Amino acid sequence: MSKPTRDESLTRKPIRAKLIFNTIAGQPQQSPHQLTELLTELQKQHIMPEVFIVQPDSRVESVVRRAIKDGTKLIVVAGGDGTVESVASAMVGAPVRLGIIPTGTHNNMALNLGIPSNIPEAVNLLRTGTPVKIDAGELTIGRARRWFVEVLTLGLWSDLISAAGENQHGDISKVGELFSTLVASSPFNVRLLLDGHEKVEAAAHVVLVANMPYIGPNVQVDPQVSFKDGLLDVFLFSDMSKLNLISYALRYIGGGSENGAIPHYRAKRLAIASTPPAAIMADGVTLGAGPLKVKLHRRALTIMAGSTRGRGPKRSEVAQLKQTI
Repeated sequence: MSKPTRDESLTRKPIRAKLIFNTIAGQPQQSPHQLTELLTELQKQHIMPEVFIVQPDSRVESVVRRAIKDGTKLIVVAGGDGTVESVASAMVGAPVRLGIIPTGTHNNMALNLGIPSNIPEAVNLLRTGTPVKIDAGELTIGRARRWFVEVLTLGLWSDLISAAGENQHGDISKVGELFSTLVASSPFNVRLLLDGHEKVEAAAHVVLVANMPYIGPNVQVDPQVSFKDGLLDVFLFSDMSKLNLISYALRYIGGGSENGAIPHYRAKRLAIASTPPAAIMADGVTLGAGPLKVKLHRRALTIMAGSTRGRGPKRSEVAQLKQTI
């Protein structure tokens, strides 16, 4: 991507932005250097940020909503997926653009959207990238409502991905912990209602509702999942032994091929009930258990992206995804 000439940069209209910077994402010891580099690159792009440093007790969503109310049109978040998704959920439906500077461990959101991990290149996308409108999921549990942009799960998926990710980074002991969890677990009965008419009932260890093709620690659920097709992809992990379940998670961390044995549905609206109630997580946040409803909102969030594919990159195109276990 070519850099602007000096004359071009002088004619650029300055942009006022809100910068949400998480100092504990990724490698915290590098945060001071990252912030200095980030502010320098923003200045080069004539982007004038008001900086908010995330603290452990910070209410990031409130900060974002206040910035939107004050007329800010560009919100830039520097951090990992948890910080990015917290900011994104507070922006759904607002006429504001989100810029992502990936400084976390997995940077899964950035991966899906073709945003480079290099700070100067990521900042350059705030000017030269394509505004992509992505879908967002809205879930309701009782009276509580929450947005998600990556994935919603019921059951053991969070344990599977945690252990598989640690295995990818060399901590084999986590796999032993996962086997212990699986041995002690039992499947739950799940009832799905898809778009108000299609009913599915099964015994399952995991229900996964994906809006992004890559989730968690860069796991490619299915290459056909898209964040801008107006549909959620529902995967039902039933009729699988516990050994096959962990094998599936480890294989997908390593870039395995599709598994047609896993039932796959697509819908705009879902109603999900489980017996006994299964643990629910949305974008990595634990939400308890109980019946829930899910609704997709199409083109609900605008992000400055490097790719408009909607399905993320091919594994062969990204260095960290080429490895196999």
